[in-house]
Amino acid sequence: MQQEPVTARTNAWLHAFFGGTVLLTGVIAAVGWSPWSTRWPAFVTLTVFALAYAAYGWRGYETPRAAVAFLPLFAVVGFVLPAVAPATAFVQCILFPLVWCQTERVRNAVLLSGVIGLASGIGLQVSGGPEALVGTILIETVSVVGACAMGIWMTRLAHLAEERRRLLEELRATQDSLAEAHRTAGVTSERERLAREIHDTVAQDLAGIVMLTERARGDLAAARINQLDERLSVLEDSARSALEESRTLVAAGASGTTGDSLAGALHRLAERHTRETGVPVVVEASECALDRDAQVVLLRVAQEALANVRAHAQAGSAHLHLVVDAEQVVLRITDDGVGFDTTGAFPGHGLRGLRDRLALAGGTCTITSAPGEGTTITVALPTPPSDTVDAHPLPARDEQLATPVLTGDTAVTATTPAPQPVQAPQ
Repeated sequence: MQQEPVTARTNAWLHAFFGGTVLLTGVIAAVGWSPWSTRWPAFVTLTVFALAYAAYGWRGYETPRAAVAFLPLFAVVGFVLPAVAPATAFVQCILFPLVWCQTERVRNAVLLSGVIGLASGIGLQVSGGPEALVGTILIETVSVVGACAMGIWMTRLAHLAEERRRLLEELRATQDSLAEAHRTAGVTSERERLAREIHDTVAQDLAGIVMLTERARGDLAAARINQLDERLSVLEDSARSALEESRTLVAAGASGTTGDSLAGALHRLAERHTRETGVPVVVEASECALDRDAQVVLLRVAQEALANVRAHAQAGSAHLHLVVDAEQVVLRITDDGVGFDTTGAFPGHGLRGLRDRLALAGGTCTITSAPGEGTTITVALPTPPSDTVDAHPLPARDEQLATPVLTGDTAVTATTPAPQPVQAPQ
């Protein structure tokens, strides 16, 4: 912090106090009792004192060199004035405050206060004689002790005020630093969130489009025109889905479940996966009322799991099972593929992003797999309050409708619960 420049306006109230005290002391020197026939030493001393203050003494509040040159006059003033007119010992009312205002160290201020008291006491003895010794000692002792006590107290207050000012500046600097750190963390978190959303939506759609294009090219080369038409239809649906997901991300919605239940979204996901890959997917999901964030997390988990099934599992079938109870909602995705060793590092960003997403939602993820034994991904999220969650158990199997979805030469059995009047959360 830049120090304020020393000007005549700095400490204006001290300048006014100095001028008033000197003027009053001059009046006392002129009208007060004096043992001497002439009083010119008192007037000369006051004049020199006032001129010295006007010339450089006022700078002593901020400039140590000016204070060093000005403070020695205090002992002269403290001696001469009481020696000429005892009542002018009143000048100590300005001498002591000046000492404490222009001295940096408390020890030096106490020492100078004692010197002024001693000089004034000697001056009073010169004017009052030996019979005034007791009164002089009492007066100067009280004056010095009172000045030191007041000076130490004021100095302590000034130090506390300075410390408070410094702490406030540090607090402001810390708050600014924390605000910048929060902004940086917010930007980083938003980038990570957007990266997860793109990976779980648009990137998977584009990967599916690439795979469908390769299959369509193979059908064209093999002159399988009847299958080519189906491939192009699925390819168009995938492209439209990618476009819709892109627009959703731009609009900052990115839910994928708006206007429909999570169970319906899982069925559509399974149907689309089967149409694109030929791998049948069985879905068991009861209608349930979950908040939008929970639906997003669970749907993204299902998308990531099926994307891994398509890319790595070489599975013959997959199974999605959604269960909601009073404490948690559990989604289990199982495939009968080649499996993998879970003790090693997971390649790519999918599973890491999946776990990060669940951690942010307060959920857990368990991956069970072994080479040649397929893979099971089990995720659990805390269930929202009971007044917003349908905690009834799943309907019996005979109450569900098994609807085959035909896709050319393959079929997927999507197990759909009996219709219920459940409105999707807004």
